[in-house]
Amino acid sequence: MGKIILRLDRVMADRKMSLNELSEKVGVANVNLSKLKNGHISAVRFSTLSAICEALNCQPGDLLEYDPSAEGSNEE
Repeated sequence: MGKIILRLDRVMADRKMSLNELSEKVGVANVNLSKLKNGHISAVRFSTLSAICEALNCQPGDLLEYDPSAEGSNEE
């Protein structure tokens, strides 16, 4: 089975936005966004995803990528 890869770090770098700035704009704790950025989550709320997309002016597909060749689950 493949794996979903989170690209939040790449999109943040492209937008030159820090984790603290994104946290303030989205209204999500810095520690939770850090877990999301580093792929240490197993789920994300659509409301959170929507807020991140609005703050970063991007689409969900910019943040999520499916790798069919990757092994294992997304839970670490």
